[in-house]
Amino acid sequence: MSDKLTKAVTKNGFIRIYAVNSKGIAENARKFHSTMPTGTAALGRLLTGAVLMGAMLKDENTSLTLQMHGDGPLGRVMAVANSEGDVKGYVENPLAELPLNHLGKLDVGGAIGRNGYLSVVKDMNMKEPYIGQVPIQTGEIGDDLAFYFAQSEQVASLIALGVLVDRDYSVKQAGGFIVQIMPDCDEFNLKKFEKAAEGLSSVTAMLEEGLSNEELIRRVMHNFEVEILEEKEVGYHCDCCDERMQRAIVSLGKKEIQDIIDEQGEAEIVCQFCNKGYKYDKKALEDMLERAKR
Repeated sequence: MSDKLTKAVTKNGFIRIYAVNSKGIAENARKFHSTMPTGTAALGRLLTGAVLMGAMLKDENTSLTLQMHGDGPLGRVMAVANSEGDVKGYVENPLAELPLNHLGKLDVGGAIGRNGYLSVVKDMNMKEPYIGQVPIQTGEIGDDLAFYFAQSEQVASLIALGVLVDRDYSVKQAGGFIVQIMPDCDEFNLKKFEKAAEGLSSVTAMLEEGLSNEELIRRVMHNFEVEILEEKEVGYHCDCCDERMQRAIVSLGKKEIQDIIDEQGEAEIVCQFCNKGYKYDKKALEDMLERAKR
């Protein structure tokens, strides 16, 4: 069954909601990167947040990149999503692992680390991308994305992201939601939402109940009438290709390519998002050298 993302809004227009079931996305990422459970949870959460935020992009062929770089053992964790529902990502140290935290859960916050930054880059097909950066608050990712929205976009948000890892290290459940309060929301409806949010189960617990995206949205927003706007398929998709890899080599410049030819006689590039390898022999490198000279 494919992953799906659902958009909704309260009928009074004061609150918008995005929900996604991202089990397939998180499991594909785990397989590509051979992550240990904590890395699976961290990367899965960031991918889930990225695909939710990608759904907020208004124009086609736009994308955003989320990057968390703290002082934890996972190192850099990145996710790239577009407006069409594609997402990809990687973790710098996929085999890093920590003991369970004091709650008996995977220590994502400790593995990310609290000294560092969350960066959000939006490519809106303009001359320069939008870049926002905030200090990491907890490393739990959902809290950090909510802090980013409050600080950089002045949007009050409730963000819940979850990945449940099974005993065989596969992804048992994954998903999340973002609830955003619109600027014209009055105090009555804000308090009403805050009351509705009290005592909610975790995202993975709700998914374990078998809730669909729509049912999850209605559970979270049980004090409101909700209108479902759209549902679409989303998935882990790497768009690497031979031409893109060749352009990367050409961009190294004449001297660097000549050094590779002289010292190694061949080259291999491995995509950081899907681990696919691209090999180039001496003749291919010489062709790229000619392109670099032009």
